[in-house]
Amino acid sequence: MTSTASDSGFAQPTETSAWHTLEVVKALKRLGSDRTFGLTTSKVGEYFKRYGSNELVESGTRTPAEILWDQFKNIMLLMLIAVAIISAVLDVREALTLGKFVFPKDAVAIFVVVILNGVLGYIQESGAEKALAALKNLASSKVRVIRDGKTLEIESKELVPGDVMLLEAGVKVPADGRLLEAANLQVRESALTGEAHAVNKQAEVQLPEDAPLGDRINLVFSGTEVVQGRATVLVTSTGMQTELGKIASALQSVESEPTPLQKRMNQLGNVLVTGALVLVVLVIAGGTLYNPSLFEELVKVSLSMAVAVVPEGLPAVITVTLALGTQRMVKRNALIRKLPAVETLGSVTTICSDKTGTLTQNKMVVQNVCTNSNTARVTGEGYTPNGEFQWQNKTQLSNAHPELQALLLACVLCNDAILQKENGDWSILGDPTEGALLSVAGKGGFRKDEQDNRFARVAEFPFSSERKRMSVMVEAGGSGAGISAFHLQATNYLMFTKGSPELTLERCTHIQVGHEIEPLTSQQRSQILEQNNQMAGRGLRVLGFSNKLLKELPPEGSEETSENGLTWLGLVGMLDAPRPEVRDAVARCRSAGIRPVMITGDHQLTAKAVAEDLGIARPEDEVLTGRELEKFDMAQLEQHVDRVSVYARVSPEHKLKIVQALQRRGHVVAMTGDGVNDAPALKQADIGVAMGITGTDVSKEASDMVLLDDNFSTIVAATEEGRVVYINIRRFIRYILGSNIGEVLTIAAAPLMGLGGVPLSPLQILWMNLVTDGVPALALAVEPGRPIVMQQPPKNPKESIFARGLGTYMIRIGIVLAVVTIAMMSWAYGYTRSYTEGGLDPDRWKTMVFTTLCLAQMGHALAIRSNTRLLIEINPFSNPYILLSVVFTSILQLLLIYVEPLRNFFSTHYLTFTELMICVGFSAIIFVWIEAEKLFTRWFLKARK
Repeated sequence: MTSTASDSGFAQPTETSAWHTLEVVKALKRLGSDRTFGLTTSKVGEYFKRYGSNELVESGTRTPAEILWDQFKNIMLLMLIAVAIISAVLDVREALTLGKFVFPKDAVAIFVVVILNGVLGYIQESGAEKALAALKNLASSKVRVIRDGKTLEIESKELVPGDVMLLEAGVKVPADGRLLEAANLQVRESALTGEAHAVNKQAEVQLPEDAPLGDRINLVFSGTEVVQGRATVLVTSTGMQTELGKIASALQSVESEPTPLQKRMNQLGNVLVTGALVLVVLVIAGGTLYNPSLFEELVKVSLSMAVAVVPEGLPAVITVTLALGTQRMVKRNALIRKLPAVETLGSVTTICSDKTGTLTQNKMVVQNVCTNSNTARVTGEGYTPNGEFQWQNKTQLSNAHPELQALLLACVLCNDAILQKENGDWSILGDPTEGALLSVAGKGGFRKDEQDNRFARVAEFPFSSERKRMSVMVEAGGSGAGISAFHLQATNYLMFTKGSPELTLERCTHIQVGHEIEPLTSQQRSQILEQNNQMAGRGLRVLGFSNKLLKELPPEGSEETSENGLTWLGLVGMLDAPRPEVRDAVARCRSAGIRPVMITGDHQLTAKAVAEDLGIARPEDEVLTGRELEKFDMAQLEQHVDRVSVYARVSPEHKLKIVQALQRRGHVVAMTGDGVNDAPALKQADIGVAMGITGTDVSKEASDMVLLDDNFSTIVAATEEGRVVYINIRRFIRYILGSNIGEVLTIAAAPLMGLGGVPLSPLQILWMNLVTDGVPALALAVEPGRPIVMQQPPKNPKESIFARGLGTYMIRIGIVLAVVTIAMMSWAYGYTRSYTEGGLDPDRWKTMVFTTLCLAQMGHALAIRSNTRLLIEINPFSNPYILLSVVFTSILQLLLIYVEPLRNFFSTHYLTFTELMICVGFSAIIFVWIEAEKLFTRWFLKARK
């Protein structure tokens, strides 16, 4: 057996891949333990040193301090910090020259912006790693063990391999272990395996080494829950060596990739900083060569240019935009846990979805019944026991036919669910499959409470994954529907069996035809199997039913011998009906260039039939099973993933492999999941989607998005919102950076024109970038999407932030804005110098430049709402916030000019009404230019046609 090295350097022989193959005696011997005495105290101490504490170990996560520090490694923030330091040094130098204190308002303002951006980034990233904490919550805090022959209660973290622990109903299993004894033990393993059924455990069995995790019925696993019975268990694995620990290791080994938006913002920062540094060097070097005495003035100009290049308000605007997107998504039942995921949704190319409950209603409904003489289609919806049996053979229409009654009686008696009506709605307590059987029996007049009173259950052989069937034994009292009085008088008990049609049919030697029981012929066997295949091929889950007359009750554990000589009753085919809105959602995915993929544990025929019905799969698409997937290495799987639309008989562990293969093919993947085993795949996916209703805490913490209604169509709705968010992000980036380029060119032109002085101070530039840019940008962030947003393919996640004309637009509009402002600046410089009546400051040309740039951005914000439609063609009330933001920001700008305290703080000057109107006139040129571009584009496109 393979050993696993622990942190202490000892070998821990606790691989569960081998424990299920061992007899109880050999398992005890391997760990030096005794089933009645347990471990000795000295052995416990030795093992604790060797294997360590029974806890999940956290590794590789960042501390809050590290997350905060990482925020200040952003290249744009680093440049701003450098600018602030240089500005502060210049202020200190000026203070020493003047011999009085000079408040460094530019440096302070820049540092405040840097800190705010750092805090925003910290808030986004902190608290994202909670999946491991949710895993830890699955562990039990206390456990009863046998040590030194005494029963003790200890902390679960003190458990060691070799301990003998005692389990009972309601207890969470604290470690992996081999069953020594089990009495009617059922364990719910859904959190670990994804299977909803509680598993019946047995101690005295040996299993093959390749038995799947869910079929290892002689083992129990950490994090699962005992729902019935009791057991004595030998602890075989603790801590990170348990199956839960392996999931924790996988979860921590998955490295979160930056989202497409984060990558684009990094690229934007690099381009802006590089461009700023090049421009600064050119201005300082060129200006100094021209006139060395201008060096200090050129440094001030360069500081203003550097501040102008960096869009200080952009991080805040993006954060608010993503937050607003999350609010809209919550209204559509999608809860976003990580803000960048909002934009990533807009880039999704593949949605991998579970079937049950997400694509379907998780309500099984019987569609067909096949008795041995006829076949019927069953009508009705949900669990409501109202419907009709529409027989193929019109001569046999009665629900009182003995074959149907015998079949429906088996559906009721071989059943552990309860069908109930609450507040007018029918619901199920128990398994959905058994609920569907009670519903169809109700349509035939059979009620469970009545039949249970008539045929009291006295024994059962529970369902097992090996036998794939269950049997119940009832007393043969009273008259039995579908069972002749003669047969009832000849027996004391009846056994009803349901399960896999193939495996149940193997055990049958007779068949019921009418009231008679006849030998089962090979022709009849073939006919039954053909019916089963036809029903499975239509996506139905098919169960076979049989019964047997018994003189006496079979002994416990005699399933293999007692479940023989059965009488075949018929087939029942049911369907977990698709959600009615899913077909439309899938069609919208297709039109949007998004490929939906189904991942399910169902049979491949059932899975493909459902997928084709929903439009997920086409007849020529591949279906890949879990067994086939196991044989593929990653390179082989990559060759198939683009052609596979359905993965059937797949376990949660396979999901991680599927996600990685799709990502290597360049896809942006959204993956759904609800179990603990889904957590690594959810974390690996570009968008991990957890189920809000059925999902575990672990899956939710590992996800980016939680579906509040567990509905596939919600993913599609969230994807639409993500696309709108990305379009709006690109819109306000065009707006902000186009304006910034105009500012930079204007500032650079001033010294070259010999105007003397910097037209804009760093504080004024911060005002423009944060307020006159930021407020309208926030309004642009809520611009509603157009219907065509889901009729276009997803944007390439690797595309540059400047792709599809954004870069050329920014440069073009930036140059136009600069030319207009420089022209106004040139005229204003001469005008204000010559017109100084009434004590007006001759430097007010600088305020005119400042005001023109700010007001020009208002026109820009109005025009940029659409790339193709003129402003007069857009409903002004479709986004009232843009009008409010323009009016509000314009008023704030006027306050900086005409309110003295603000004028003094921002170093602005009083403007006459004529000067203000000149600023308004020049600024309006930008709005007119952009609208004219739209008209020209229309004319050009029309001319080409």
